[in-house]
Amino acid sequence: MNRLPAPSVVLDDQLCFALYAASRAVTARYRPMLDELGLTYPQYLVMMLLWEEDNQTVGQLGTKLALDSGTLSPLLKRLTAAGLVTRHRRIEDERSVSISLTDEGRALHDRALPISETMIGAIGFDTAEFDDLKQRLRLLVDRVNGGEAVC
Repeated sequence: MNRLPAPSVVLDDQLCFALYAASRAVTARYRPMLDELGLTYPQYLVMMLLWEEDNQTVGQLGTKLALDSGTLSPLLKRLTAAGLVTRHRRIEDERSVSISLTDEGRALHDRALPISETMIGAIGFDTAEFDDLKQRLRLLVDRVNGGEAVC
């Protein structure tokens, strides 16, 4: 029988703090590599989605990144100003804005490839550990979004 952790107000007992500290550590490790590309971490996430599938709507990007348009729009404006993406209204639905890579944005892909390898090496998990952690974190997000408290 699985037991739930005992309620506590001790910081080291909190899952939410462990997640927060891990997130800060990982994004700090990305920072110098992304600085070389002229990207912030959220901008890098957008670029990864566009390298995976170009010409996505703002809504599609927001859904995949779990970001609202108030957060995503300024980020996309900065990527546009940097010459990495273009924004245009879709012909089939003028209410929808599509984001596409520029040639410069596409070229940045090759410079970004080593970042993943560096981060995988820094984390040091084998494939099973890596996949297990991703699966557990996705489950955690699903449960939290479903209203169950895990902090």
